[in-house]
Amino acid sequence: MTTIKDIAVSAGVSSATVSRILNNDNTLNVSPETRQKVLDTAHALNYKKKSRASSKSVYTLGIVQWFSPQQEMEDNYYLLIRQGIEDFCMQNCIHVVRTYKADVNYMNSLKNLDALICVGKFSKEEILRFRETTPSIIFLDMPIDDMNISTITLDFEHAMKMGMDYLTSLGHRKIGFLGGKEYLADQQLFPDMRKTLFIKYCQKYGITYEPYVLEEEFTTESGYHMMNQLLKSGELPTAIIASSDPIAIGALRALNDKGLRVPKDISLMGFDDTSLSSFTSPPLTTIHAPAYDMGSFGANIVFNILKLQPATAMKIQLPCKLMERQSCQKVQ
Repeated sequence: MTTIKDIAVSAGVSSATVSRILNNDNTLNVSPETRQKVLDTAHALNYKKKSRASSKSVYTLGIVQWFSPQQEMEDNYYLLIRQGIEDFCMQNCIHVVRTYKADVNYMNSLKNLDALICVGKFSKEEILRFRETTPSIIFLDMPIDDMNISTITLDFEHAMKMGMDYLTSLGHRKIGFLGGKEYLADQQLFPDMRKTLFIKYCQKYGITYEPYVLEEEFTTESGYHMMNQLLKSGELPTAIIASSDPIAIGALRALNDKGLRVPKDISLMGFDDTSLSSFTSPPLTTIHAPAYDMGSFGANIVFNILKLQPATAMKIQLPCKLMERQSCQKVQ
């Protein structure tokens, strides 16, 4: 059986340091690198505490991210979710094993885990495989009907109503929607609730929308291309809501290239509140999605699931809020 002394020798630190790290002693003054090295060594040596009664154990949490590392950097919504997870784990001495679906044989990384957080959209087959790795599992940013699976998602219904109420309060009655399409591993299209709720709102309140709805990808390039398509059609709405900030930023660039002024000629709203949205010209009005909190809450919940086995699954929706900046104005 692996001892604290074994970990200390392998990690090149004292036994006292190992003990304090494994017991989550926040008064210990060591670098994050040393702390992580001790946790990695304990995991590699398959260290198990004799008792959990008096202190926290060393858990191993897996994170599977459906985005590739490159996509994650281009759209920091999922990056913020992962950072929320990892910050919680660092604070609670939880060892993290991170993998991306783009990695070769990524499922091999998900062995000997105590818990798993799945970030993004996954097929039914993938969900089944993940659940086989550990019963302590939570899915972030994906609603799942199975009442035995814990999920955290955004409250899209309230978020879209809030955004549309704001635009209509400014007098907009012709509103466009620029969205993105997401496909699961089995090539099934995952429906975007934002589009569904947008159309439902427009139909309920008599908003003209049909000529102004386009979908491509959740990228800046797609936003630029879709906005150019609307410009070529010769007829524009008075306002546009995009299903992500990158799409909105691409649309803003297309409008600027054509000499149209936001918001004087057309109002523009994004979704997510990424770090770039407050630095565009003009600063982008957007709907804030609490991505970092989603990650932190997810890690906290699955951490407690480990201690409460068998635990009741939870279905959590996080509220969004409107970030009113300078890209929307009243209809002239």
